[in-house]
Amino acid sequence: MSATAATDEVLIARIAQGDRLAMQVLYGRHQVRVFRFGLRLVRDEQIAEDLISEVFLDVWRQAGKFEGRSAVSTWLLAITRFKALSALRRRKDAELEDEAANAIEDTSDNPEVAVTKKNTGDALRKCLTALSAEHREIIDLVYYHEKSVEEVAEIVGIPENTVKTRLFYARKKLAELLKAAGVERGWP
Repeated sequence: MSATAATDEVLIARIAQGDRLAMQVLYGRHQVRVFRFGLRLVRDEQIAEDLISEVFLDVWRQAGKFEGRSAVSTWLLAITRFKALSALRRRKDAELEDEAANAIEDTSDNPEVAVTKKNTGDALRKCLTALSAEHREIIDLVYYHEKSVEEVAEIVGIPENTVKTRLFYARKKLAELLKAAGVERGWP
């Protein structure tokens, strides 16, 4: 991890000097992570694709301002989050669509099928979408992007204790949702 972080920092320094090859390497290394995080926030593939372009354009323009107080990957996710929230603000009806989608009852799952690994994963993803945006974001950063509480606090722009509190309540709510969906703690 530390070797990668040092390499990313070197790339950022080279990008600040206008090195296009360094930009290509950084893009290749982080585009999937940026896309997936953006997609989880905006829930629209086209918007998530647009976010990649916006994030890396910002990196190209702002590389000289990177101070190295965090990992480059943390900086990229913070930019992605900002861009995603801006995109959601522009798409004001997105929350209404989510509420309507969540209100539709899903009758396709049955208890026999829910015990398989695939359906357990499906149930988990479905339960994650039922969490509030704040809780879903914290779970995403901690478990899918493997960010520390400190890094999450920096990305989201909230105190570490708030991250811990949200993580606690998100886990509790997720456990309740999974139990209601027929998924007990032991994974198959």
